[in-house]
Amino acid sequence: MAQKRTGLGKGLSALIQDKESVEDLINDLGRNDTKVLELDIDKIRPKEDQPRKSFDKESLESLAKSIQENGVLQPLLVTKKNEYYEIVAGERRYRASKIANLKKIPCIVKEIDEITASKIALIENIQREDLNPIEEAYGYKKIIDEYNLTQEELAKAIGKSRSYVANILRLLNLDDRVVEFIKNGDLSTGHGKVLLGIKDKESQYKKALKIIKTNSSVRDAEELLDKKKKKNPRNKVKDIYIRDVEEKLITNLGTKVTINKTKEKGTIEIEFYNEDDLDRLVDLLTR
Repeated sequence: MAQKRTGLGKGLSALIQDKESVEDLINDLGRNDTKVLELDIDKIRPKEDQPRKSFDKESLESLAKSIQENGVLQPLLVTKKNEYYEIVAGERRYRASKIANLKKIPCIVKEIDEITASKIALIENIQREDLNPIEEAYGYKKIIDEYNLTQEELAKAIGKSRSYVANILRLLNLDDRVVEFIKNGDLSTGHGKVLLGIKDKESQYKKALKIIKTNSSVRDAEELLDKKKKKNPRNKVKDIYIRDVEEKLITNLGTKVTINKTKEKGTIEIEFYNEDDLDRLVDLLTR
């Protein structure tokens, strides 16, 4: 079994907690020699592996109108890549500038290594409030994989609870079609958590379609799922104490927990979704 991963977590945490904004980090890259250049917009490209994939159309158009009237007030941060410049921070401004039909755009050009570029992209993305939960989940996964972090280390670094990070990452274990529904806004994060209770991926997908078709709330979806469980005679009504303990374990472990109790004994079932998730749970339970 894999050992607990450590190393860059402390550095990443310090970077995020010490910097109030992306601009602070950009300034630290060269306070004395930073120059703003007007670059041809056709020579600029977005960073291919950045987690943010979708941008609100109305928001971009609003920004484009502002740019037409006032120009781009904050330069993009870019790095030279062969014959073009890759965006490290500022893709939203870049997209809005294209809508505004700008030919040139102000940029700060820096030689930035991939690790630093990823850090800046991470900060910029987690500071945005309009990332959809799937973009957020992919962003967290990328940082965990690249920086060899545990979920708890990442949670501390970005000022979130460990259970919040765990629950967002769990959405990636849904059927790919359901993931797309959440990404496109057809389903909410709450719907996704409910659907995680269905192990069969095809059943997940069919239930998701029904939720969308009937415009069911998260509570409605939960009730539909509970009704199915009640039809199974093997399911018994749990007392309030057991349900409360289950909820506490779910919150603390960030995964589904089921307590099955008889008169004399019982079992606790803790779900995990991949090897990394199992390592995370073992780490939490063996401290």
